[in-house]
Amino acid sequence: MRPRKKDRHLPAKVYQKHGAFYYVHQGKWERLGSTLEAALKEYAKKVAPRSGGAMPDLIDEVLRHISPNLASNTVTQYTTLAERLKKILAQFNPDQVLPRHVAAIKAELAGTPNMANRMLSFLRTVFSYAVEWQRVDANPCIGIRRHVEKKRERYITDDEFLAICAVSTENMRVIYQMAYLTGQRINDVLGIKLSDISDEGIAFKQQKTGKRLIVAMTPDIDDVITRTKALPRSARGLTLFTTRTTCKPVIYETVKQQFKKACERAGVKDATLHDLRAKAITDTKNQGNNPQLLAGHSDPRMTDRYIRLREIDIATGPALSRRAIPKQS
Repeated sequence: MRPRKKDRHLPAKVYQKHGAFYYVHQGKWERLGSTLEAALKEYAKKVAPRSGGAMPDLIDEVLRHISPNLASNTVTQYTTLAERLKKILAQFNPDQVLPRHVAAIKAELAGTPNMANRMLSFLRTVFSYAVEWQRVDANPCIGIRRHVEKKRERYITDDEFLAICAVSTENMRVIYQMAYLTGQRINDVLGIKLSDISDEGIAFKQQKTGKRLIVAMTPDIDDVITRTKALPRSARGLTLFTTRTTCKPVIYETVKQQFKKACERAGVKDATLHDLRAKAITDTKNQGNNPQLLAGHSDPRMTDRYIRLREIDIATGPALSRRAIPKQS
């Protein structure tokens, strides 16, 4: 290769022409940018050594590695996060991702702090495996703080819950009532098998945490089970809640959409299906029972996040000193 006669400050194969910078390889001119700074960034992406493969490849590899040990709902959430991260980091190799890039992702998603925190947590997991597999030397997510998430305070009142159930079909009504009476996540409620039910109660193995617990049988739970079994079905499936024709388990998305429609018909604003678990845990506490046992949490602080209708402390101020009160003339 002949030595340059001009632009000797530019990297190999980079040339300036007509106010822009180009990468020239095998006779092909590829535009890098109109400024030297932009051009150097693009040049670095082209020639940087790929020590661990592209970021999208690493993200997919980690997701495949951890998925067998995750609940199906968590895998679905992680898959959605992975697709977004693969687009954001498509031009990066793992060793090129720096803390400032992670901070930029956090700032970009500040409008949706819950989503941003979940994405940061997943990305931190990806890089923890990259460090373990010796693809990178350090985790760039370390030191990047989570967004402060606003705690949801919405509490579905008894009247609102009655109104929602009143406008729902019996197929959905029994699911909503069982979700409230057991205080379990909706996927765990939909997964109740007939073999899980005994005189003692309903046995659960929570999909999210693997926690095992039994929710004691009560007259209300027994009534919901009886009404569910009496619903017309073409055949009886293995689970308590099944579709009318196929007898397959009812899916989460169906219940979520039907609950939303029921809230609209009942005139109940800003209520979600997940608020039923919060209502159950809150009412359990207010009725003098142990909400942490019902929730299946190992940390009481997690249970506290579900408690709505928080008690307001009533404080008593000091009394005035009798000497401070001026006497009337």
